[in-house]
Amino acid sequence: MEHSHRYRAYPSDKVAMAAEHHLDVHRQLYNHVRWDYTNSPDDDKPSEYQQNNKLPEWKRKWPVFAELHSKAAQATVARFHDNLSNLRKKKEKGYKVGRLKRQSPAEYRSVTYNQSGFDLDNKRGRDGYAYVRFSKIGWVKIRYHRSLPENATIKEVTLKKETTGEWFVSFSLETDDEHIPEKPALDTLDVSNSVGIDLGILNYIHTSDGKTVDWLDLEDEYERLRREQRKLSRKEHGSNNYEKQRQTVAKVKRKIQRKVLDYQHKITTWLVREYDAVFVEDLDVAGMLQGDGNARNKQDAAWRQFITLLEYKGDLYGTHVVQVPARGTTKGCAKCGVETAKPVWVREHSCPSCGFETDRDANAAMNVLQRGFSELGLEWPESTPVETVLPTDTAGFQRVSAKRVVESGSLGVDRESKALS
Repeated sequence: MEHSHRYRAYPSDKVAMAAEHHLDVHRQLYNHVRWDYTNSPDDDKPSEYQQNNKLPEWKRKWPVFAELHSKAAQATVARFHDNLSNLRKKKEKGYKVGRLKRQSPAEYRSVTYNQSGFDLDNKRGRDGYAYVRFSKIGWVKIRYHRSLPENATIKEVTLKKETTGEWFVSFSLETDDEHIPEKPALDTLDVSNSVGIDLGILNYIHTSDGKTVDWLDLEDEYERLRREQRKLSRKEHGSNNYEKQRQTVAKVKRKIQRKVLDYQHKITTWLVREYDAVFVEDLDVAGMLQGDGNARNKQDAAWRQFITLLEYKGDLYGTHVVQVPARGTTKGCAKCGVETAKPVWVREHSCPSCGFETDRDANAAMNVLQRGFSELGLEWPESTPVETVLPTDTAGFQRVSAKRVVESGSLGVDRESKALS
């Protein structure tokens, strides 16, 4: 299993200058890799392996590239080809994509060392801090707020400077599967220990067993962001005052992002500890953001990030996390399957075929649960009618406020959660 730990970094002025220089040289190398690839014949595009073999020649021709650690330089080549691969995958899924662009200094803000060229010294310095050595850059102090797992292998280390001016160090780790808890056997899953989730509009999520989680209130943060952006627009571009205000705007944005991420961490952790199987819609996030006026709320939701966290924690806690096709979960009746068109403002599900009535999002969550069973090759229990699983009266739903999630770190539901492994 692969995962990562991230730490705030505090390089000295001398090391920060060296790091910024290396970032710029890596940016130049990335742009040269792109140029070499773009200007090669269409029927003879170089592979990552072939461009790695060109590195010694490029170092002789442009000595500045020789300043880089060899593994870090190879990681920069890999970075271009990873971006290229992601672009192809998006194109295959029907997205309109262009070409990879040149990276400006503002866009290229990290350098990665894999396999070698780095060391971690957690014995040096006072408690709560450690040092990481990046070859040809120097030692960087980090806030070591949590130790790396003893059974984990460090695969690579990344040094990054955020738009706020803050530095961070990230460790990519690999843990043996023997240390990961086993997921429950499929034949033990039923509606009592499984849940379907609808990623909603009026609520953050709606579960198939009748829980709704409110949106995180970020209105004050967005009002602050609007004020700071107006101030930025009045500064002379490129001036010292402009740069100071740009960092202020970046810090406000970072605060919003961190609040959303913290909220998602708390919800996803609760879900994988509470249930043996969690089913969620595989949503077209880009299409959602482009489709209507709810773009900002959906951006706050960061659905893809939410699902990624859920999958990662499912492996960590031994919980099945399965994505199911999203198409038709809102239209289809959870009881009889007949589809009924519903405009977005219609919040109730009322089936003209079987008469089943409930909340629109609750109906969708139940459809997600049923599709999840199907994805795992399990049959829906005939002895479990939909009405017994899902409260049909909205008064029977359990509403969970965002404040409760933020303050308690859970949905505060009186059920025995799975123990931490």
